[in-house]
This record gives sequence, structure tokens and C-alpha cells, in this order.
Amino acid sequence: MTDRPAFILVRPQMGENIGAAARAMWNFGLDHMRVVAPRDGWPNPAAVADAMASGAGRMLAAAQLCDDVPAALSDITYTYATTARARDLTKTVFSPEAAMQDAAKRIAAGQRVAVLFGPERAGLENDDVAQANAIITVPVNPEFPSLNLAQCVLLTGYEWRRASSAVSGRDDEMAGTDWANGDEITHLARHYEDRLDEAGFFF
Repeated sequence: MTDRPAFILVRPQMGENIGAAARAMWNFGLDHMRVVAPRDGWPNPAAVADAMASGAGRMLAAAQLCDDVPAALSDITYTYATTARARDLTKTVFSPEAAMQDAAKRIAAGQRVAVLFGPERAGLENDDVAQANAIITVPVNPEFPSLNLAQCVLLTGYEWRRASSAVSGRDDEMAGTDWANGDEITHLARHYEDRLDEAGFFF
């Protein structure tokens, strides 16, 4: 776990959502899940049986069950709490991208890092967030700010993968050239087809 963050699901309510979160984690190479006081107990058959958890069963079997948030954070050096709501807390606020870049640097320096995700109905409570060092918030539509559990895990996992891998954008542009627009590309394709037809290429 020392080379990647732990994702901690705090009081998750439905096994299906835990399974979906596990699959989202596994998509991006994250395999350390901790589950705090799940409503329906643990292990939860619905988490493993859910088709959305396909391929992540081994990770679910290895998930660590914790009684409360302090127990889940007992060996963690730095914690990010995900929340969509403004909090009256003096903490650094990160976007998912900036948070995972920060996490990658901390892990490279030998720290143990975790991300807290709240229950489906209302998210993390203030007492949960107070135990974190920083907050992750997403610039979503203010009229509909709610992300479901698996979406939030997926988004954070994606940014972790970007921050911790060598994947980067490609620059294929050549100096002094401009990209053709759709009409120009279509016109060129028709030109080639007409010339090839005139030359008897198609038979």
C-alpha cells in the first residue's frame, strides 16, 4: 500500500455501490480498500455478486474492515476528505487533479496517504472531515453537486493514475501548419476518390 493511496469508504450503505467503487479503483491500479462500519455488514455478498465489481473480487476479499474513521487512519500520515459541500474548516482545498499530484509527491517521500469517501445519502460528516488534513472538492454544477460513490472514486482514481504514471499528451503538430476543418477533410477525401475513379483504380 505504501506506493499508492488507500481509499476508505466511510459507512457505505449498499453492497452494490461498494462493488462499483472496487471496480473503479481496480481500473486505475488501486487495490487497497478500507471499509468503515458498512450499514449492511461485511463481507457483503451484493458487493461481490454485483456485475459492476467484475474482476475486483480479489480486492474486495482483501478489503480491511474498520470500526470507525480513527481506526481506518491509524497508520496514515496524510488524509484527503472528499466533499461537495462548503465546510467551516481551515483546511487546504484541492481539486482531484491537484490532490493526487500532491499525494504522489507525498508517497514518493515515504508518507502513507488515504482518501475518505462518505456514505451515499449525505456524504462525510463534519467529524469525519475534521480528521483529514485536506479536502478534495469537484467543480460540479452547483444546482446538482451530488456525485455517487463510484463516480467519486472513479474520478479520484483516474487523477491518481495520471499523477503517478508516465502518460502524457502528445504533440503531433508540425511547425507552420494548421489543422484542417471537417469540410476541408471531406473535400480532400472526395477529391482523392474522384481522381482514383478516373484512373480506373476501382473495379
